[in-house]
Amino acid sequence: MSDRKYRQRGYMDSDREPQRPKPQSKPQDREGPRSPRMMAFGEASKCTSCGAKASPNINFESSCPNCKADLHTCRQCTYFDPGARFECRKPITARIVNKNARNTCELFAARVVVERETSSGPPTNARDAFAKLFKK
Repeated sequence: MSDRKYRQRGYMDSDREPQRPKPQSKPQDREGPRSPRMMAFGEASKCTSCGAKASPNINFESSCPNCKADLHTCRQCTYFDPGARFECRKPITARIVNKNARNTCELFAARVVVERETSSGPPTNARDAFAKLFKK
């Protein structure tokens, strides 16, 4: 009879192979090589009312080319935060009541969003749209 209580191999066996450390792979840089299927990313400024692309350089008289809404507003600003004091992350002295109306705030910086750049346009008909859903 064996001197071990259990006959299966286990943690008490001395003939186990030592564990080797796994090789560390270095992380890929975002600007490095891309696979052909990976989408690129681009920065764009969008209208908060309709979502249309707007020019990144917004002045006091700028308006949306699509819906004609004012672009130099609090809701279009990078520092707009509904949870902050006066709804702005910058220290302002007076609260601006209407956040969708044009204002003359000197701390304004246009909000820029990062989005995927897709190469395909809108489908021409419903059949193409359905086929594109299941295309590999």
